[in-house]
Amino acid sequence: MKLVTWNTQWCCGLDGVVSVKRIIEGARAMADFDVLCLQEIACGFGGMPGRPGDQPAEVKSLLPGFQIFFGSAVDEFDANGKHQQFGNLIASRLPVARVQHHPLPWPPDPKATSMPRMCTTVTLSCPDLGALRVMTTHLEYYSASQRLAQARALRELHVEACALAAAPPVPDTIGTPFQAKLHAAQAILCGDFNMPATDAGYDEIQRPFRDPAPPAGGAPDKRLQDAWPLAHPGRPHDPTFRLFDRTYGPVPMACDFVFVSDSLAPHVRRIEVDLQTQASDHQPVFIELTA
Repeated sequence: MKLVTWNTQWCCGLDGVVSVKRIIEGARAMADFDVLCLQEIACGFGGMPGRPGDQPAEVKSLLPGFQIFFGSAVDEFDANGKHQQFGNLIASRLPVARVQHHPLPWPPDPKATSMPRMCTTVTLSCPDLGALRVMTTHLEYYSASQRLAQARALRELHVEACALAAAPPVPDTIGTPFQAKLHAAQAILCGDFNMPATDAGYDEIQRPFRDPAPPAGGAPDKRLQDAWPLAHPGRPHDPTFRLFDRTYGPVPMACDFVFVSDSLAPHVRRIEVDLQTQASDHQPVFIELTA
């Protein structure tokens, strides 16, 4: 399975040009991906730099054969009644069984600019790896307290999903909303976490929890873990932000991560960052998992 994740900055490059096509081409240059996770996708915000259009529709037109799932963290109407949306998108050519859009905590922080954040999750079937969840998110940049609350919520979403996979609800009649669901303990969590690997939120996402169905003689704890050190032991993360544009700080940093559940960790084969593209103010990340 090949996945690319990218904070697109509403597909606005460092040249000021907004181009969804350039983002898709850049992702395809990294890999013939099965799943594409994009953050900062806009619709209806014509006043933003570069005047982005209906970007979910543009992505759909550029990816025939993919299912497109757009989750709006911001979903509102302006004074003239125009619908405005801003959030995350997952495109998958693997069969998808379920889609969930989870609002993340937005506790008050009157000293910081902030906006709602969310996590889009698709449960899909991968021929080599089985059922798994792909979760993509974009956490708060300006408020550390909000970001930590959101990191904790992401971990709790994974804990709950693992518990449901171990003890699913009693199914009801096929064709009703209570019909049996595909539950998956395996997960990939990716996106722009707006924090370095030294942040408390980074550790919180990876904090172990009790396995609801431990195998005989197996480890009693489960956790999400950063895939980068699995593929590059002892090597610092490649930077994914502020590599070319120093508007938000003088030093390049890594804040776009891919976390995998325990059972997927042995299947991580590659994880790389495109250190050349300037199609966004973030660098895309590619991960490959094999059976």
